[in-house]
Amino acid sequence: MRYLITLFTITCLAASAQTSFNYPKTKKETVTDDYFGTKIADPYRWLEDDNSTETKAWVEEQNKLTYSYLDKIPYRAKIKQRLTQIWNYQKASPPFKKGDRFFWYKNDGLQNQSVLYSQKDTCCGNGEVLLDPNTLSTDGTISLASISISKNGQYLAYGISKAGSDWVEIHVKDISTKQDLVDEIKWVKFSGMSWKGNGFYYSRYDEPVKGQTYTGKNQFHKVYYHKVGTTQDKDELIYEDKIHPNYNFGTQVTHDERFLVLYVSESTSGEMLMVKDLSIANSPFTIINGTFDYEYGVVDNIGSNLFVRTNHGAPKYKLVKIDVKKPQGENWKDVVGEKADLLESVAFCNGKILGSYLKDVSSHLYMFAMDGTFEKEIPLPEFCKLNELHAERAYKFFTYSVVQFTSPSKNYYYDMATSQSIEIFKPQIDFKSEDYVTKQVFFESKDGTKIPMFITHKKDLVLNGNNPCFLYGYGGFNISITPEFRIDRAVFLEAGGIYCVANMRGGGEYGEEWHKEGTKCKKQNVFDDFIAAANYLVQNKYTSHQKLAIHGRSNGGLLIGAVMTQRPDICKVALPTVGVLDMLRFHKFTIGRAWSVDYGNSENKEEFNCLIKYSPLHNVKKTNYPATMVLTGDHDDRVVPAHSFKFAATLQENAQGENPALIRVDIKAGHGAGKPTSKQIDEFGDMWSFVFYNLGINY
Repeated sequence: MRYLITLFTITCLAASAQTSFNYPKTKKETVTDDYFGTKIADPYRWLEDDNSTETKAWVEEQNKLTYSYLDKIPYRAKIKQRLTQIWNYQKASPPFKKGDRFFWYKNDGLQNQSVLYSQKDTCCGNGEVLLDPNTLSTDGTISLASISISKNGQYLAYGISKAGSDWVEIHVKDISTKQDLVDEIKWVKFSGMSWKGNGFYYSRYDEPVKGQTYTGKNQFHKVYYHKVGTTQDKDELIYEDKIHPNYNFGTQVTHDERFLVLYVSESTSGEMLMVKDLSIANSPFTIINGTFDYEYGVVDNIGSNLFVRTNHGAPKYKLVKIDVKKPQGENWKDVVGEKADLLESVAFCNGKILGSYLKDVSSHLYMFAMDGTFEKEIPLPEFCKLNELHAERAYKFFTYSVVQFTSPSKNYYYDMATSQSIEIFKPQIDFKSEDYVTKQVFFESKDGTKIPMFITHKKDLVLNGNNPCFLYGYGGFNISITPEFRIDRAVFLEAGGIYCVANMRGGGEYGEEWHKEGTKCKKQNVFDDFIAAANYLVQNKYTSHQKLAIHGRSNGGLLIGAVMTQRPDICKVALPTVGVLDMLRFHKFTIGRAWSVDYGNSENKEEFNCLIKYSPLHNVKKTNYPATMVLTGDHDDRVVPAHSFKFAATLQENAQGENPALIRVDIKAGHGAGKPTSKQIDEFGDMWSFVFYNLGINY
């Protein structure tokens, strides 16, 4: 069988590939696994130990080679300088209200982390600093992971992440005095903070085994209640499951603080829904749904009625009303039924329902009466994403932001009394948005399915088949890749490049059916969709295969790894970033087992037979690959860097021809969230230098 990997009977050193690059020699060991009678070698498994001195030395040698290559690119410093110039503009989130205060984030331009501001009574003043994460570290590698403000606006609970890790420490601040209290909660992961009275609910794990902080399996999540002003050992255990170690728990308290909602998941999609009436002492949890077949999100409650956004019986989602006293499915009532487009989110405001829909991957905002009767559409720009919307039932206003591919996020205040949107923040950026245009095309994939793609470029672009082009994709986990302004892409657009975003199956752009068509043994559909996108761009003379770069992050890193090993001729440059690249062992680290709902699992024979066919690590062969730079972070505890380490080592062993096969390992960096501005500019500067150099762009 073609996918079988040759077994080695002795420990040996990998020979350098026959290219112009003198790659560091990577030790190979005899490690073999038996999958249902199929022997699979894993000679670089020792690279999974991120704590070993040997692995650290390997990373150091790889980075030395990569930076020596990048150092020779004559305009690398110029690209970083231009990135810094564009990046240096004020950014702000739309304000939201708690108690008598408004809160928002602001970044003056080049601050490593955005700063949390607050102001009494009015939403649109300068405000005062409430929490500045930049003061928590000298290099900006401590970031705010999440915040939650008590209903009365008295306390701020905030989680901090160090070096990009998913591990979070929760602290509490008195908002009026701006002083931190004694509260410190550790080993929190995948959790918000849900306030009830003078405390909040949260979820955490037990302290990990020493040496496995960033790689060990995350199991036995537990829900606790923390009272402000106490130490963590006093926290009350609210819920655990000793039988199912892989269950994860998320909590939500309704606005009136009557109900505690418990979401139970074992993967990245589908959840059980349970609710506890906090107005009744020692009340048990009532099971609303006891399977993992559907998604649920409680919007609000009116009395004993919960209003829930769900895809139960509605792949594109609807809003239903569930009486907690009669929770059986036959008693649920549709409020806003399923439409032709995807219902992304729901909010209540001033006696109205706001529904944000995704129509062909672009946002539309509609208003409904509380009985679900459609009233009107609130105008939004073409090809945009409604980024944030802050509303509460009692307020006579809401705030929101919209973003487009060619311009950064703008903030608005909508007055329910006048039915008018007022622009309250428009960034001033050193980029001529008016010189660029975005259009959407639809192309056929291998099986005839119509796939949408956004294409952004200068208005005066000539379709000559020789333009540099950058194709980005994700295609997984029910996540929609919507319009967004990426500062780093602006440098490429200014240089005459074409920026494309393909919306493949596996994502959430068209609901659950679209998602399912790109999962498990249908995952090849995602790669076929992306390959078809590249072919469309070439056939329609936007670019050529030798002028095309492809990029994806995380699950998108898997996409790039799979596409470049299946079709090494598809592009000139490949950038698999923080990617899932070993499809046989991803479930053995941190939260990886939760991805099995999308990928399947190598411990299942049928799914193993599908995974081995496209697993990037196991499909590298001796050939001329595109110029490749694998990117990862040494503190990535979402997709552990071992994926990238092993893939890069295998690629270097097999790559032929003149194209480089490099890996750039960011130090004190994780999966991406919370990465400081300085590190982002440095990483994107290196990435674009690599792209420009290998696509032949003079800068």
